[in-house]
Amino acid sequence: MTDGRDNEHLLRALALSHDMLAVAEKADWRSLGALDAERLELLKSFWRKTQRADAADRALLEEISKINDRTIGLVEHQRRSKGRDIDMAAVGRRAVAAYSTIRLQR
Repeated sequence: MTDGRDNEHLLRALALSHDMLAVAEKADWRSLGALDAERLELLKSFWRKTQRADAADRALLEEISKINDRTIGLVEHQRRSKGRDIDMAAVGRRAVAAYSTIRLQR
């Protein structure tokens, strides 16, 4: 069971989770890391003071987890997309290198 102050920590962590999803959509990795660190401290503080989470706390934690999963999925999608872009750039560089030795005939 938690007191109101611990619940405030979870509510703030939930708000930060929403913020994290928003900055992940913008690919703002620096802000994402800072928000994640702040959220982690709130969650650690919650668990240090909590013997057992009640139903309301568990519902908040579940919502935080769901948003976190969405954020991770978005970041993974963007990472794979960036990897494909890098692969395509490498293909382009190899093509340029292969054709750069051929001189135009007039």
